[in-house]
Amino acid sequence: MENPFHRQAGEVAFGDTDASGWMHFPNIFKYVEVAEHAFLRSRGILVFDRREGGWPRVKVSCDYKRPFLAGDQFEILLGISRVGASSVTWNFEGLNSAGEIAAIGEMTNVRVDHEGKPKLISTQEREQLERGIHSERSPNQTE
Repeated sequence: MENPFHRQAGEVAFGDTDASGWMHFPNIFKYVEVAEHAFLRSRGILVFDRREGGWPRVKVSCDYKRPFLAGDQFEILLGISRVGASSVTWNFEGLNSAGEIAAIGEMTNVRVDHEGKPKLISTQEREQLERGIHSERSPNQTE
């Protein structure tokens, strides 16, 4: 990812691996979610509240390039490719300790109210999310 706007380091927990010692495939999403929530909190955006709702995933995808093993250090790079009326599409890369891409993917979340119904992203939330797209984009990137 050329210009991620959030980076989150971590270590593969033994409990996140299968019998081979490789990280079990859905656990990359757990680590991406940790990065996403850290980013949202850093921008003052609600992650979840029973009275106000949250951001459930409606679509996820991931291509796995290399394994993560128990104890491996990694870094999640996070970016946003699109902010819609009530949705956000995130891009992510999981890098191993050598800086190689081990996993690359995308997820789309929808802003919902306390009943789970789609809700327009507020002006304040939009400004904070789009700051991740506009202010940290290199001059040769386009929207």
